[in-house]
Amino acid sequence: MTWVTRTALVAGLCFLYAPILVLIAYSFNASPLVTVWGGLSGRWYGALFSDAPLLAAAWVSLKVAILSSLVATILGTLAALVLERHGRFHGRALFTGLVFGPIVMPEVMIGLSLLLMFIGIGLDRGILTIVIAHATFCTGFVAVLVAARLRGLDRSLEEAAADLGATPIRVLTTVTLPLLAPAIAAGALLAFTLSLDDLVIASFVSGPGSTTLPMRLYSQVRLGVNPEINAASTLLVGLVSAAVLLASWLTARRGQA
Repeated sequence: MTWVTRTALVAGLCFLYAPILVLIAYSFNASPLVTVWGGLSGRWYGALFSDAPLLAAAWVSLKVAILSSLVATILGTLAALVLERHGRFHGRALFTGLVFGPIVMPEVMIGLSLLLMFIGIGLDRGILTIVIAHATFCTGFVAVLVAARLRGLDRSLEEAAADLGATPIRVLTTVTLPLLAPAIAAGALLAFTLSLDDLVIASFVSGPGSTTLPMRLYSQVRLGVNPEINAASTLLVGLVSAAVLLASWLTARRGQA
C-alpha cells in the first residue's frame, strides 16, 4: 500500500467511525449540554434505565428482533436448500426474485408495499406486522449465507449417509444441518442486527403500542439531542457490534471448515 492509499483508508475510517466514537464519549458527559464537556459521569445511563417509555420501546425492539430473526432464519435456510439442492424447477426465477429481491429493494418501497398489503387484508398494525416485515426483509440475507455454505459442502458426505440407509430427512437433520450450523447462526445474528437497527420499514408498518427503539430515538432527536439519547445509542451500538462481530467470527469459522 502506498501512502496515498493509506491516507485514503485512514480518512475513510475516520469519516465512518469518528462520529460514533464522539457519541460514545459524550454519553459519559456530566453536563446536560451535549456540546459542552463537563467531566466523566455515568448519570445518563442511570436516567436511561429510569425512562419507562424508552425501556418499553427497547423491549419491543428486542421482541421483534428475536421473532423476526427466528422466522427469517427458518425461511432463509429452507429457501437456500431449495435453490441449491433441487436444481431447476418451474418458477425458479420467480422464487429467486422473491427471496433476494428485498435485499436490493429500497426500504421505503418495502415498507410502503407491506403497509398497503396489511391495509388490504385488514390486519391491524402492531408487533405482528413489524415481525412479518422484518422477516421479509431479512430472509434474503440468511439465504445468501446458507446458500454460500451449501455450495462449499462436500456432497459425498450426504451421499454416504444415504447409501448407508438414511432417509432424506435423516440426512438433512444429522449431516446437512450440522454442517450448515455456523452459516445458519451467522445468518440469524445478521437478521437480528438488521431488525434491531431498522427504522424506515418499522415506521410504515408499526401501530399504537409498537414503537421500536430506533423510532423512539428518532422522535426524541427531532426535539433535541440530550445525553440520555447518547447513552441509549451507545448501548445500541454495542449490542449491534457484538452481534456483527459474532456473525463475522462464525462466517470465518465456516470458511475454515
